[in-house]
Amino acid sequence: MVSLHSRVVAARDQVSCDLAGEAAILRLTTGVYYGLDPVGAQIWALLRQPVRVDGIRDVLLAEYDVTPERCERDLLALLDRLAAEGLIDVGDEAAGDAT
Repeated sequence: MVSLHSRVVAARDQVSCDLAGEAAILRLTTGVYYGLDPVGAQIWALLRQPVRVDGIRDVLLAEYDVTPERCERDLLALLDRLAAEGLIDVGDEAAGDAT
């Protein structure tokens, strides 16, 4: 499960591209495509390098008119789904995992 202190990064076994501000992602091991809306695409762009989840949250809070609680809830839900699909790697910052 992803937390605000987790470090996340896009998995290596995927390719993605921008489609008019949205993101299309292909998981190479399964051949399944995924799509992200413009906010999801912005999050995906931040995942190109390992980043802490609270850092992503801070970027979103600076960019969008959203409460911190809703931003955290929606961000964690998206990252949990991406992790469950194998599209991101998740490490535990507290354990020193370098993801």
